Amino acid sequence: MLDRKLIRANPDEVRRGIKDRGEKVDLDHFLAIDARRRQLLSETDALKHKKNLLSEEIGGLKRAGKGAAAQLEEVKQLSAAMGGLEEELRKAEAELDDIQARIPNIPHPSVPVGHDPSANVEVRRGGALPELDFKPLPHWQVGEALGLFDLARAPKISGSGFPLLTGLGAKLERALIRFMLDVHTGSHGFSEVWVPMLVKRECLFGTGQLPKLEEDMYLCERDDVFLNPTAEVPITNIYRDEILEQEALPIKLVGYCPSFRRESGSYGKETRGIARVHQFDKVELVKFVTPESSYEELETLLTCAEKILQLLGLPYRVVLLCTGDLSFAASMCYDLEVWAPAEERWLEVSSCSNFESFQARRMGIRYRVEQTRKLEYVHTLNGSGVALPRTLIGILENFQTPAGTIRIPDVVVPYMDGLREIS
Repeated sequence: MLDRKLIRANPDEVRRGIKDRGEKVDLDHFLAIDARRRQLLSETDALKHKKNLLSEEIGGLKRAGKGAAAQLEEVKQLSAAMGGLEEELRKAEAELDDIQARIPNIPHPSVPVGHDPSANVEVRRGGALPELDFKPLPHWQVGEALGLFDLARAPKISGSGFPLLTGLGAKLERALIRFMLDVHTGSHGFSEVWVPMLVKRECLFGTGQLPKLEEDMYLCERDDVFLNPTAEVPITNIYRDEILEQEALPIKLVGYCPSFRRESGSYGKETRGIARVHQFDKVELVKFVTPESSYEELETLLTCAEKILQLLGLPYRVVLLCTGDLSFAASMCYDLEVWAPAEERWLEVSSCSNFESFQARRMGIRYRVEQTRKLEYVHTLNGSGVALPRTLIGILENFQTPAGTIRIPDVVVPYMDGLREIS
C-alpha cells in the first residue's frame, strides 16, 4: 500500500495515479479523516497530559493529608472524555485502513496513460512469425487429434474450464516445467522453492489481490484459506514480517505452482481450448531488491522470461502496459505475448512487474541498510517464467507440420526422452 505520509504530502500525484488507472477512490474523504485522526491524537495527548498532572496533584494532596475530591472528579471527567476520543480514534483508524487498502499503486512516470489495452505500447518482437504453406489447425483440434488433451471428459471431473492433459500432452507440460526451472536455476541464478497451494487472507492482502479480487478466487470456507490464484502470492509471502540484511539482496526465487482463478467467464473464442482456464500451471520468478536497483532488476527479470521463449524458438513480443491495464499493485509492467498462427492473435504468457515498496509495506518486508542500519522497505518484483498452457498452445500452433504432427523444440527433446515429433 502507499505510505500515509506520501499520500498526505503528494495528494495530487496520488489523485493523478488513481485517475490514470481508471479507479475510483475518494481521496478527499481519506485526507479529511486523516486530518481528524491527527486532531484526535493531539486532543487525546493533551487530555493525557492534564490527567497525569492531576494525578501528581492528587498524590501530593493525599500525602499532605488533604482532600482531593474536586481533582478526583475532574480526573473522572477527563477519563470519560478520553474514552470518547479513543473510540472515535479507533473508528477513524479503521476507516483509514479500509480506504488506504483500496488505493492502487502509483504508475511509474514512463508508463503510457490509457484506460484499456489499446493504449499499451509494443516495445519489441523476438523470433520471426512462421511462414506456413498450409492452414494450421487451432490448438484444440490438433491437440484432440493427437491425444494430447481430452476436453470432452474434463468437465466430468471439475466442471468447465479445467484442462485434462493426456499422454504426450501431459508429458510435454511436465517437460516444459522442468526445462524452465532448470534454465532459471542453472543460468539465471534463481533459487528454487516448492510452496503450498493454499494461502491465507493476509498473504493475498500482502500481494494486493485482496480486498479487490476476492470474487475471482476459490475460497475454502471452513479454514478461510484460498487456492493460490497466482504463484507470486505464496513465493512473495515467504519473507512476510521479516527484516532482511542488505547484503542478502537481491533475493531471487523461482517456483512451479498450479494456480486457480474463477475468471474464465465469457470471453468469446477464448473459452475454446485451453487458452483461458480456471486451473493453470506456471513457473514464477520473484525478486526482493533494494529501491535504487528495482527498475534495472525489472529489465533483467524480463530478459530471463524472454530467454525461455527464445530457447523454445517461439515468436513473441514485449508490450509495455498502460496505466489502465496495470494490476492494482504494480507500478510498471511488461507483458510477454506468444503468437498463435492458427488463431491469428497474441497470447499473454508472462507479466513482469515492479511493485516498488507497495507489496512490501503491506507484508512488512524490510531490510537493514548496511551503512546507516536504518530499516527500509524492499522493492518486490515478479514475472512468469513462463506460464502454461498458453506456451503449450504456442508450440502446438507454431510447430505444426502439414501432416498434422508437432515438432518438439530442440531444448525440450532431452526432457521428452529424445522424442522429436508428436504424431
